[in-house]
Amino acid sequence: MSKNIKIKRMITSLVVAVLIAMSVLGCGSSSSGGTGGAGGKILFLMTDTNDTFRATLSEAVVAAAKSQGIALDMVETGGDAEFESQQVANAKASGYTAIILRACDAATALQMNGAANGLPIVYINAQPDDAHLEGGKYIFVGSDEYQAGQYQAEYILKKLGNPKTLDVMIFEGEIGHSATINRTKSVKQILKKGGCDANYVFVDTANWSDTEAKEKFGIFMKTGQNVDVIFCNNDTMALGAVEGLKQYGLDCSKIPVCGVDATADGCASILAGEMSFTVLQDAKGQGAAAVSAAAVMGSGGDLSTVEGASEDLKYVWVPFAPVDISNAASIN
Repeated sequence: MSKNIKIKRMITSLVVAVLIAMSVLGCGSSSSGGTGGAGGKILFLMTDTNDTFRATLSEAVVAAAKSQGIALDMVETGGDAEFESQQVANAKASGYTAIILRACDAATALQMNGAANGLPIVYINAQPDDAHLEGGKYIFVGSDEYQAGQYQAEYILKKLGNPKTLDVMIFEGEIGHSATINRTKSVKQILKKGGCDANYVFVDTANWSDTEAKEKFGIFMKTGQNVDVIFCNNDTMALGAVEGLKQYGLDCSKIPVCGVDATADGCASILAGEMSFTVLQDAKGQGAAAVSAAAVMGSGGDLSTVEGASEDLKYVWVPFAPVDISNAASIN
């Protein structure tokens, strides 16, 4: 662990301790500016805000709590599962009534559920296994990741006239992440279902990074293979792929690049005739839904009253939406 991260976590712990002390003294402690009350008090744990979407989602959660008048404290965990677990374990004694958690590893959900001492947990951005979710108590708020890849593949099939074969490149996000797995899986399945015998010339992680995507595109170019389309698990990698194409003098209009998230930069790229397509992942909608779900569960309410709740009450779904040149200007 780097010295800077250790210092950051020490500072974070001190801040949380001060906030708790202020709460006990009645001085007000919420970063959201809420007063608690019927909505309770929410602890929001985020790995970091280095990624564009995580930063946007974090801002959305804090803004939603403020607009709903709910007390919320945000702590960045630095991607440390042990520190994360400690924060979850201490939450109840610190006066929190619910937790919103972007787990650094979704596979730790069972551990986090146990550490929560009965507090409800709303998982966001990293989806735990269904077996580790419990209706109305340990839930996931997000968008159906399979749908994102489905929209990408359907767009390409239509755009390219239902081709019988394609040379396909895929830049994947974080290894093991639910979005990485399901977005890639759906691209492959929808292409096959559409009658396209895809030849996957390059499939590799670029860890949500434009820099890594551009570097790995350069590695691919050394193989001398052809590529017809580039699918990326997020917009940031798609922008890196676009830069790679431009570096090698390739035409973006002839090799469509697809992303996910509909970030401001991604939509601007589409409007500039570079990226072809993206999928809106509604960070504001997810943030608002996460806060609403945490407030309802934290006060012992019925999760079915939250819009998008599944029948088994394990999920609150916020739909994806396709974005291309026809509507990119209206997104951000």
